[in-house]
Amino acid sequence: MRLGNLWGSPLAIVSFGVALAGVWTLGYGASTTAADTSPRTPAAIDETAVLNAVRPEERMGPKLLEPPPNDALGLDIAIEDRDGKSMKALHRALGRAAAGEGQAHLLFYGASHVASDLFTGYIRRELQTRYGDAGHGFLLPIHPWRTYRHRDINIESDGMRWETQRVRVGDAEVERVGLAGIAMMSQRAGSFGAVYTAKEGEYGRTAGLFELYYKQHTRGGDIDVFIDGRKARRISTRASKVSTGYATFRVPDAPHRFEIRTVSRRPVWVYGLVVERDQPGVVVDTLGINGSRARYQLLWDEEVHQEHLRRRKPDLVVLAYGTNESGDESPLEDYERDLRGVLQRVRDSVPEASCLLIGPSDRPMQVEERVFEDRARTARLIEVQHRLALEQGCGFFDLVAFQGGALSMVHWAANDPAYAAQDHIHYTRVGYQRLGEVLLSALLEGMPPSDGAGEPDEPASAALGVEESEDAGAVEVSRDR
Repeated sequence: MRLGNLWGSPLAIVSFGVALAGVWTLGYGASTTAADTSPRTPAAIDETAVLNAVRPEERMGPKLLEPPPNDALGLDIAIEDRDGKSMKALHRALGRAAAGEGQAHLLFYGASHVASDLFTGYIRRELQTRYGDAGHGFLLPIHPWRTYRHRDINIESDGMRWETQRVRVGDAEVERVGLAGIAMMSQRAGSFGAVYTAKEGEYGRTAGLFELYYKQHTRGGDIDVFIDGRKARRISTRASKVSTGYATFRVPDAPHRFEIRTVSRRPVWVYGLVVERDQPGVVVDTLGINGSRARYQLLWDEEVHQEHLRRRKPDLVVLAYGTNESGDESPLEDYERDLRGVLQRVRDSVPEASCLLIGPSDRPMQVEERVFEDRARTARLIEVQHRLALEQGCGFFDLVAFQGGALSMVHWAANDPAYAAQDHIHYTRVGYQRLGEVLLSALLEGMPPSDGAGEPDEPASAALGVEESEDAGAVEVSRDR
């Protein structure tokens, strides 16, 4: 596609055609909602009949949940699955949270789209507003890279004093990393990492539970834990054999700062930190790694990963990969084999959870100035992901369809305001916000309405005291009376 002075105008015409006809113009079929009464709209489709009559390779595109918006980019598409029940476990959990009877836990894996915690952060806020705030979730208390961040929580560390262990391009050896696919190691005394609750805004202001995930091994060093500036406990990571360790701290539901500090030059390995509240509501774990591919998860030590995943007990596991793979040259057969293996590991670990694949975003190739070509591999990755999602009973969310079709990223980057960055790979905050809005609606399709969150616990104000809990390895932090 060659662009002249009117940047994006061909795509605008395509988008206008989509709005009028209610069908994809770039290789995607779509059914519309009953509210669309245009005479050119296709007749209502019996999805059950389609499922039974159409061969799997003859994929129809996602249905529109809402007519195409006039004032925003991004189409309100539905999650595709084989029977309409892929989000059943999530919906049950949200129903329990709304009734004040439990927590709903969403866990997002992916590359840079997820790592930014922008669309996932939006979903966290909205779900917690509707169904209750059960805390932030799982994160790294040490920066694994300079720009690592999460919304509505603060992280401080001397990250340069820690070594980041994670799978990178070209790696072939299995790594003993944790839930997030990362482990942080220090052999320096005084290395620290700290997490503290938000001081501004409406979200992330309090916490009532911290749980540190770490590695135990024969040469393990000690970690001092400080809560609100006071030493709460010294943790020894030394053990007779390599294993996983956990230290749980319960505190009054209030603003807190949780800090870890190494004591000696003996190596200390940290997998992550849970920040939650002991009340009904929603928790969203954002576990993105810049530059990651789905197949990297097969190089995460399976025993550790499955143990951590089961401990988190997610009601929904999301795998949002594919954009990086669209630039790879590996055979599609290898990609399908590896992705099936990753999905199977998730299904084996938490078989009762809902699962969702989020496909690659549009990633056009710039061949000359103002000349872009579609990356044909993207469509093939989408076909594989859609097929495996149906095979495994998962849902599939098509990012390219959401954006408006092939080459839509050019339009998104040229729009005012811009929905995508000029690298034509990442979205801007506006684009991620729009993705969060549409994906949230898709996740909640079929979910009965609810009044949402309950009232938060009142924070206490006395000094901290520490006592051992009945659970091994746990510490209760309570108020002095």
